[in-house]
Amino acid sequence: MTVIDISPSVMQFLLAFIVVAPLLGAVAALLPAPPGLKGRNPDQAVLRHGVTVTGAVLIAAIVLATGFDHDHPATMQATTDISWIPALDVRIHLGIDGISLPLLLLTALLTFLCALYSYFKPPAGPSPKAFTALVLVLESGTLATFAVLDLLLFFLAFEMVLIPMYFLIARWGGDQRRAAAWKFILYTLLGSVVMLLGLLLIGLRSGTFDMVALATDNGRGLTTSVQVIAVLAIGVGLAVKTPMWPLHSWLPDAHTAAPTVGSVLLAGVLLKMGTYGFVRILLPVAPDGMRTFAPYLAAFAVVGIVYGSLACLALARRGAKGDLKRLIAYSSVGHMGFVLLGIATMTPTGVNGALFANIAHGLITGLLFFLAGAVKDRYGTADLDTLAGATGAALYGRAPRLGALLAFAAVASLGLPGLAGFWGEMLTLFGAYSPAEGLSRPAFRTFMAIGAFGTLLTAAYMLIVVRRVCMGEHTPHPELSPATTPADVSEPAGAPEPSGTGPSTATPPRPATAQPGATTARLADIQTYEAATWTPLAALTVLTGLWPAVLLGLTDPAVQKLLAGGKS
Repeated sequence: MTVIDISPSVMQFLLAFIVVAPLLGAVAALLPAPPGLKGRNPDQAVLRHGVTVTGAVLIAAIVLATGFDHDHPATMQATTDISWIPALDVRIHLGIDGISLPLLLLTALLTFLCALYSYFKPPAGPSPKAFTALVLVLESGTLATFAVLDLLLFFLAFEMVLIPMYFLIARWGGDQRRAAAWKFILYTLLGSVVMLLGLLLIGLRSGTFDMVALATDNGRGLTTSVQVIAVLAIGVGLAVKTPMWPLHSWLPDAHTAAPTVGSVLLAGVLLKMGTYGFVRILLPVAPDGMRTFAPYLAAFAVVGIVYGSLACLALARRGAKGDLKRLIAYSSVGHMGFVLLGIATMTPTGVNGALFANIAHGLITGLLFFLAGAVKDRYGTADLDTLAGATGAALYGRAPRLGALLAFAAVASLGLPGLAGFWGEMLTLFGAYSPAEGLSRPAFRTFMAIGAFGTLLTAAYMLIVVRRVCMGEHTPHPELSPATTPADVSEPAGAPEPSGTGPSTATPPRPATAQPGATTARLADIQTYEAATWTPLAALTVLTGLWPAVLLGLTDPAVQKLLAGGKS
């Protein structure tokens, strides 16, 4: 069943357009604008160009989804297969199924929302031309990762996103941005070198780099020792990008230093590339190797769940001087632990839960980072002690709609039933209760119990954050009152001057600050452009929570086929 009947050739064009258009848009962003498109403010013109390109890609992705045959989500659709390097049998092979389509849509949506947000609130830093071009290159590489069906093309797309993200952090980030950017690039590049060796080993030993053919063969052309080595090598590279404990230490620094849109794209899109590689490559191509390492992967996953939650609890406590963005980053380590646990079960239930948790994390954590950026812009800091002590009423009294949305995103992140975060965690725990044949049930049930304990820790730190940031301290500290907090503004310092074209980016009048002992000092509440950016994420969080079949109906048949060795 398709929503709209679209011919195969048009579907092929749409998928190719989705992958290539952002790259062409990045080149166009760096070129001088034609005289008629310069406008009176060239900076706003190039940011508008980013919105236009990402919007066109999102529309194409939605049309592609409407033309997708939902009755056969396990079948590769919109495929293009062209010989590229005959000597190595490397082909430009593109296609989507029920596993990759949701990730494609998520990437297109988040990038468009980031471009829209940046148009109304440009990040402080160098030329908007470079910023727009880097975001578009990042989008192209991420979309290609989810669309290509050749191992070497997958590696190229996987690496394509590293340089743009490095510069987004290093040039447009906050404090300690250069150190965070270097840590990000070194970790990911070293992991990628090892991953490339594993991909070459599979391709050379099996005689093909085609991911569909390798999945159909289901490891029968590879010896167990080759599979074990390949899983170890490829898994290290994917685990760094996921990130899996203990290879996660680059993530909190990168998130803390990155600009708001950089954090949204890093958490919402880039982390999904690692877990996608586990599902698309390692599970079907090297099942025996995965079975060998599955218990260890599950163990690292549950340690990450508990470790991330304990780190968040430590940051959330009073007097710890914890950073809100850093706390959300550590929460991602825990949430991605659930994804890895689901993959390690090697069961349809667990893998479906992992894929669902992937999408839920992209929606919810993307929204959380948008909100954290907005709070930091208004207060001038993301320090939790300052946010909690600035006034006894905090966000509920100063910007009630912003406070309510932050509370909504927090309870969605802790896995409240009826919201998107619930289903992924529940399914991964069910998968761990009954893992695949050959895996130790006692061990995985132990992992399930530890993971379930991690959900309680998640609820604890998220509720502490809501209480402190949204409600504030019961007794305001004079040294942290708004009267002595000069950063209590609605826009950050250095916002661009208003122009004759595009939206005004002028700093609005400073809100009235509270006198010492006052309980409410109004802040700018959710602005129109912020509502336009954040509403789709909140709505999809509710929709997928109330109607999980939207995702599971796509992923389940594809997962069943993948785990069965290409047989439906």
